[in-house]
Amino acid sequence: MPFRSVPGQASVAEETAGGKLFAPAATRNLAPLLAVVEQHAPATGRALEIASGTGQHVVGYARALPGLNWQPSDIDPSRRASIDAHVTDAEVQNVELAAALDATSSGWGALIGPFDLILLANLLHLVSADEVRTLLGEASTALAPGGRMVIYGPFTRDGQLVSEGDRNFHAALSTHDPEIGYKDVDDITTWAAAVGLQLTKQVEMPANNLCLILSRT
Repeated sequence: MPFRSVPGQASVAEETAGGKLFAPAATRNLAPLLAVVEQHAPATGRALEIASGTGQHVVGYARALPGLNWQPSDIDPSRRASIDAHVTDAEVQNVELAAALDATSSGWGALIGPFDLILLANLLHLVSADEVRTLLGEASTALAPGGRMVIYGPFTRDGQLVSEGDRNFHAALSTHDPEIGYKDVDDITTWAAAVGLQLTKQVEMPANNLCLILSRT
């Protein structure tokens, strides 16, 4: 089951007025994420955000990239309500109602695509390797030819964790559930290639995170 509740995970959010959830981490990482997305997003088309969480990110994306029609999604009903509340409050017109989507399940890619851009932040370390492979396969199906996928989060590089904080967090994740934890960039590259997604760029981000840019070949 995706979106596991793990002590200390960055997606912890507090409820504010109007049913909106607020996550400090989402505020911190929006600007650097948006800088990458703006470089790789098409000027027009459809964009899917997987695991939109509170809705803070999709509002920022929609304001910065008004030529795209944004489809936020989440498995959690309370988070979908928060997404819709943030969108309503921000009065952005290019965002659809949040969709109920378990991105680690099979079959969704053929049902809701095609998309020109797919975004995913801070999820892969919270699901199993098998779930990651399923997610990548469905995302490839959902992407239009030439479409791009931007994946943000913590990863191991050549099997190594790059900081003490990463080592502690990965250990906490693995203790909580042995099937989850940081995924290696080389594994993501291999699994993506198997479903027609090519790693075209790797961007260093704050707090030792990465953005992986995948293109549908």
